Amino acid sequence: MSSIIVNTWVTPNSLLRQTITTKNQTLIPFLAIPISSITNQQRRGNLVTSFSSNKIYGVQTSADKEIEETVSNFDFNVYMLEKANIVNKALDESIVLQEPVKIHEAMRYSLLASGKRVRPILCIAACELVGGNAETSIPSACAVEMIHTMSLIHDDLPCMDNDDLRRGKPTSHKVYGEDVAVLAGDALLSLAFEHVAVSTEGVPPERVVRAIAELAKSVGKEGLVAGQIVDLESEGLSNVDLARLEFIHLRKTAALLEAAVVMGAIVGGGSEDEIEILRKFARCIGLLFQVVDDILDVTKSSQELGKTAGKDLVADKVTYPKLLGLEKSKEFAEKLVKEAHDCLVGFDFDKSAPLLALTNYIAYRQN
Repeated sequence: MSSIIVNTWVTPNSLLRQTITTKNQTLIPFLAIPISSITNQQRRGNLVTSFSSNKIYGVQTSADKEIEETVSNFDFNVYMLEKANIVNKALDESIVLQEPVKIHEAMRYSLLASGKRVRPILCIAACELVGGNAETSIPSACAVEMIHTMSLIHDDLPCMDNDDLRRGKPTSHKVYGEDVAVLAGDALLSLAFEHVAVSTEGVPPERVVRAIAELAKSVGKEGLVAGQIVDLESEGLSNVDLARLEFIHLRKTAALLEAAVVMGAIVGGGSEDEIEILRKFARCIGLLFQVVDDILDVTKSSQELGKTAGKDLVADKVTYPKLLGLEKSKEFAEKLVKEAHDCLVGFDFDKSAPLLALTNYIAYRQN
């Protein structure tokens, strides 16, 4: 994805941001989730979302209308619960307690902690979108979550971001010590590749190898590691620009989300065109994920987030709100949502409903 020039942003159609009423339920903006499932604070009428503007911009196209109808008719809660249960079961089965017990306990502690499972579900949804069987994508989905968990364990270490809270629980090094936490992350990293290679069934070997290569690239010197090192080097600098910030987050955050989607498309039998379109889609939502993270970091409490709020500000890190301001960051997020939706227009709308809804969920999540 090329760098985005701020003064050329086009404000997207915002009709999808209004409350949607379907035959069976009322839905809050950008989330096909029944009102009954939101928080008590939201129920009392104080609906707090990452993006609060109610203005309507632009002209709604026929594709926009079809996307709106698709999302409004899709039961996001049921889909997420069903897929998360499948993923959680597979993750639980992937690491059994055995000798040496402590390392396996540490791996399971972080891997099985309550999480949204966005990355593995993106992998499954991409696989199904291109006509694949969801079962074939489960090993890849689990592998992505293993590497994501590894990155969280290492990111939380005192030598990195030095965090004490993750997913509402004490971080791995606070429970097991720094030495065990490092080893647990290392073990999850190696297990991820083994799991794809050994457990993937019904997929041509060349596609399995390609999926493994995609995963490796996302976490290595051109992916997560590259983003992390530039992020560390940027702390305290006053001259970090938008291009550098985008470089960091396209690698540190977006790369693994991209791998999740692309691996799903690969093992699902997607064509080259489908894979590359979904790669572009994934980069949009990957950057969106980070923009929203930055917004939540300055607008939510640690209790609401399940991790330490405001830590980027304390560490003097450059974030989208710090660089662009809160409102411009929200506009940027809206643009990324529109671009992600546009990537899916050429696919069957019913099959693309999970990815459309997941995009909206990433945009309007509260933690």
